Amino acid sequence: MNILIADDEHTIRQGIGRTIHQAWPDSCIYAAASTEEAAGILAEHPVDIVLTDILMPGMDGLEFMRISKRKHPHLQWVVISAHSEFQYAQKAVRLGAKDYLLKPIGKKKLLECVETLAGEAQAESERVRDGKLLKSNLGYLREAVFQRYALGLDIGKLDIRPFVENYPDFHLFMVSMGPVQRKNHLEHFIIENVLSELLDTAGHGFVVSLDRYSLLGIARLQNEVEAAKLIDQLNGHLRRYLKLPFQAAASGPHRDFAGIPDTAAALRNSLEGNLAPGSGECLKEGVHTVDVALQYIRAHFTEDLSLERVASVVFLNPVYFSQLFKQKTGQGYKDYVISLRMEQAKKLLLDPQLKLVDIADRIGYHDVRHFTQVFRRKCGMTPTEYRSGMKTESK
Repeated sequence: MNILIADDEHTIRQGIGRTIHQAWPDSCIYAAASTEEAAGILAEHPVDIVLTDILMPGMDGLEFMRISKRKHPHLQWVVISAHSEFQYAQKAVRLGAKDYLLKPIGKKKLLECVETLAGEAQAESERVRDGKLLKSNLGYLREAVFQRYALGLDIGKLDIRPFVENYPDFHLFMVSMGPVQRKNHLEHFIIENVLSELLDTAGHGFVVSLDRYSLLGIARLQNEVEAAKLIDQLNGHLRRYLKLPFQAAASGPHRDFAGIPDTAAALRNSLEGNLAPGSGECLKEGVHTVDVALQYIRAHFTEDLSLERVASVVFLNPVYFSQLFKQKTGQGYKDYVISLRMEQAKKLLLDPQLKLVDIADRIGYHDVRHFTQVFRRKCGMTPTEYRSGMKTESK
């Protein structure tokens, strides 16, 4: 029996692991302090049962459980929480959790829970397990063959006619991440699961990993509208979860299976620069993501410039982007935009021909009263007083 304990509290991981090991000395127990570590363990080791805390660094336990379902459908999940709110338990059960344990976890309750899950696993017939294993292995073989084929590598004498017959016409989808110095198990795991889930929903398809930075999906879709919709959904989900720059693109419909290696290479090349939509700037190595955001803000500060909008431009989670922004600039996002607008307002106020309503509109305020309030709060005087003062100084 292989068990993964995912909790950011060392004492919790240690206590649960020790209790289970004492009861089942032959069990193999893995521990993870974050969903990043948990994703790495699931990618590299066989696991039967996962006990996960809800509040975890990187991604909460319930979301991690949800996106893991497709890649690891056999896992039995137990949710751990210090919160007794019904909504948490309800969501956990809806996602398929076998149990919901409240901290502090009693030894008796923990052992009863694990014993039940171990019994369920053993009760599953050999026939069913073998059938699942065969199906899983065939899936891995299919993906391994397609991966080599898409990379233009030799596949020997393997017959790819089943692929050609299953995909008489197809779309290709690629997601690339910016290079990082650390392992990116969680980001890779998220992309693979989210894209796989979307391809399953939209049409028959699957996803392969080309390397640690790029993933390729193939699917049968009805038309270009579905492909565009899928890309929009993919970007929306990944912006919510990922803390790294990424870019996604689609190609198709195609009917030439033999052209997949060239098409995949073209998609890869097109995403190498990680072009941020609407910014006209590339997120290249060595360029800080916030620098790109600042350029975008300076070019668009007269528009409705929400934190969420700018975060999406550089493909970051809004909360994470906000933290990076303050760390880089020393200012909160909102304060920075207001300061930028007020500096521009001061310049425009030097022109006596411009009305306040025109100035307000030019810097992104459609309500002159709101503009006046913000200017007073920021500059210590009203726009009219500032303009009068500048006239006096010029005499």
